[in-house]
Amino acid sequence: MSIVFSEKTRRARPVLRWPFSRQITLSVGTLLVLLAVWWLVAAQAWISPLFLPPPGQVLAKLITIAGPQGFMDATLWQHLGASLARILVALLAAVIIGIPVGIAMGLSPTVRGILDPLIELYRPVPPLAYLPLMVIWFGIGETSKILLIYLAIFAPVAMSALAGVKSAQQVRIRAAQSLGASRTQVLLFVILPGALPEILTGLRIGLGVGWSTLVAAELIAATRGLGFMVQSAGSFWRLTWYWPGLRLSP
Repeated sequence: MSIVFSEKTRRARPVLRWPFSRQITLSVGTLLVLLAVWWLVAAQAWISPLFLPPPGQVLAKLITIAGPQGFMDATLWQHLGASLARILVALLAAVIIGIPVGIAMGLSPTVRGILDPLIELYRPVPPLAYLPLMVIWFGIGETSKILLIYLAIFAPVAMSALAGVKSAQQVRIRAAQSLGASRTQVLLFVILPGALPEILTGLRIGLGVGWSTLVAAELIAATRGLGFMVQSAGSFWRLTWYWPGLRLSP
């Protein structure tokens, strides 16, 4: 006697999932709530439009300054390009100088003994404190602006490179040396890969500090830049022009 079991094949139903992560969803939701509150406050005139213009007016001004009319004889893209050029030059200089300085400090106690006091002497001071000194020494041209941003970026980059070299595992260094690796090979293939996460963290921190210093740097007789745009709009109480620049600036 045999028993035959028959089974019906069932097709699995596709599970519908939200395509975005919970964090992204919450972030977008928070922004939408803030925009809704802004619109409601402006629509009900709870705050005077002179102080808080409606989102529609701000968007219209953003479209206007992005077009040929621009703001203060320059379009939005020209202001943005001027700011990006300054901070990229300062960042490049900080990378070219700061990373080798940090690595040298990590490898040589002598170099660290010479340079560490100098860096620690100026690092705690806010970059804006050097603004008058930059103007006195280098004038009101591009040099003083770029140097001020460079000073803000250099210290985090150099100190992160130093921390990265110090965090390199001695076991790997000794293993490479026992296999006949030269000092250059140890540096390139053991120390630098181990220090790379710290260096990238320093670049991210330095770029944030430098970007926040950009507005102050562009107050030095600048004719273009996001900082100049925000400062000019605020001086003439043109808040519909001020908010787009503030959103794009540091």
